[in-house]
Amino acid sequence: MFHASDYLDEFFASVLLRALGRPIEVIGYRFLSGGCVHQTLVLSTSEANYCLKFNEQEPEALLLAEATGLEALRRADALQVPQVLGAGMQAGRSWLLIQYLEAGRRRPDFWEALGQGLALLHGHTAPRFGAEADNFIGSLPQPNGWLADPFAFFAERRLLHQGGQALLAGLLPLSAFKRLEALCGRLAQLLPAERPALLHGDLWSGNLLIGPDGGPWLIDPAVHYGLREAELAFTHLFGGFEEPFYQAYQEAFPLEPGFAERRDVYNLYPLLVHLNLFGSGYLPGIERTLQRYVG
Repeated sequence: MFHASDYLDEFFASVLLRALGRPIEVIGYRFLSGGCVHQTLVLSTSEANYCLKFNEQEPEALLLAEATGLEALRRADALQVPQVLGAGMQAGRSWLLIQYLEAGRRRPDFWEALGQGLALLHGHTAPRFGAEADNFIGSLPQPNGWLADPFAFFAERRLLHQGGQALLAGLLPLSAFKRLEALCGRLAQLLPAERPALLHGDLWSGNLLIGPDGGPWLIDPAVHYGLREAELAFTHLFGGFEEPFYQAYQEAFPLEPGFAERRDVYNLYPLLVHLNLFGSGYLPGIERTLQRYVG
């Protein structure tokens, strides 16, 4: 812990005043690792510790969308998320102030609780796929305009949107984009037509915390009503969660048979996102999946 500089001290004090409605003394701060979009730190004050995310380059809408997503998850009352204390723009910086979580010791039933809670979250549904407003996946815009058809939503709002961005940026060859279009035409044959499910939207280990109670807490969402199998598929992409998570989810909200065979179709979306965010290292995985499903 080190003392806040004069340069940032006024900013921190202003944020706390706007968020909490009273002046609070800032004692110090320390930066947290892991974020690739925002600066994230723990603010130590005379009353409590708070988590502050802020950014001087990204638009205010990005952190406002995160706040909206956290509130949507809290209303669902399925899994724990930090309380949103405030969000806005101050001194040329967008900011989000949330409850700070001091990590506890992981409970023995951590993964089971996550599986059961995610199944409960996915039980929340809507008449159509999408959300009231667009949001972001990482720093990339994520369109959420309502569509009744699950395959049209996954094709137009997810695969073709990110694929088109990658094509325009020169990251995805035209031949691969055409195969992606062909795959989108086959989604109704490859995927089950399930009802819209409320999704965290960016569920991987980096957005999963052990809370003070030792249970699972979710952060950094990209909330929308989508295909629940897409959420579960993403948990497998970078190493996977522990097996009790999948067992608990399956017991609470069974998947249709054959999920493992169609999992890679869903994971084209996060791979395209990572292609747009981090570059061509993700292209081989995309091309292997396209080769598998459309030749």
